[in-house]
Amino acid sequence: MDTAELPAARPAAPARRAAALRRALRELGLVAALFLIYKAARVAGADRVSTAVGNGEWIWRLERLFHLPDEAAFQRPVLSHELLVHLANGYYAYVHFPATVLCLIWLYVRHPVRYLWTRRMLAGLTAAALALHFLVPLAPPRLTALTGMVDTGSRYGPAVYGPPDTDALSNQYAAMPSLHVGWALAVAVALIAVTGGRLRWLWLAHPLATLLVVVTTGNHYWLDGIVAAVLLAIVCLVLPRPRAGDQPTHPPTRRPGGWPRQRVPAPQAPPGHPPRRADAGDVVRTP
Repeated sequence: MDTAELPAARPAAPARRAAALRRALRELGLVAALFLIYKAARVAGADRVSTAVGNGEWIWRLERLFHLPDEAAFQRPVLSHELLVHLANGYYAYVHFPATVLCLIWLYVRHPVRYLWTRRMLAGLTAAALALHFLVPLAPPRLTALTGMVDTGSRYGPAVYGPPDTDALSNQYAAMPSLHVGWALAVAVALIAVTGGRLRWLWLAHPLATLLVVVTTGNHYWLDGIVAAVLLAIVCLVLPRPRAGDQPTHPPTRRPGGWPRQRVPAPQAPPGHPPRRADAGDVVRTP
């Protein structure tokens, strides 16, 4: 059967905007709910201080056994430059969460398929980290006397945490793994996947800077970042790869030559007459 091309009905702009707003609000609510669940569950496991400090001492000795760099020796040169300490504290306090949110927003707008995959990747990594927080409570180096490290946040500012004995808003004894490093690496992986050219590898500067910052500020051991990277790799291997079918359904958008067209059957010729052929006059374009 021959067919002719006729223009599809132009979707109403208010309806398109309303649908896009509903999708955005739904995604925002989902991400916010996941984050609040994580925070609540993390705080719920903050009462095993002695176990966390003992685990911190064990991690410290294990790192020396593996000849990993001494965190305290790494921190000391930075302490002699107060500006560097303030920069490290600021990066720890103000870059981690906003960078992740901005990445998700940009992916949602420009790369919806990769956004869904990244959201699932972050959720899987965070769930795995939460399980480890319960199984292996760990005091950070700044709260483990054996390390001799300085709490740069409380001494120089800006400080993210209050006194650990009275801080009811966060669990400071959940250093394993480092979600600062894990989320930063997830952001880099997502942006590398949607960026072209050799310069895309510069996105790795974010997780590298984050790793150096969390160690310098005494908030994490090297192993915290290493374990976060291993967990992320496992999540990426288990998570199904992005597919075109995962992309949210969007209203039709205008093409350079006009609005999207749909093919409909051409009028049938009367019995006994040759089939009617579609010609240029059967195609109507909407400017």
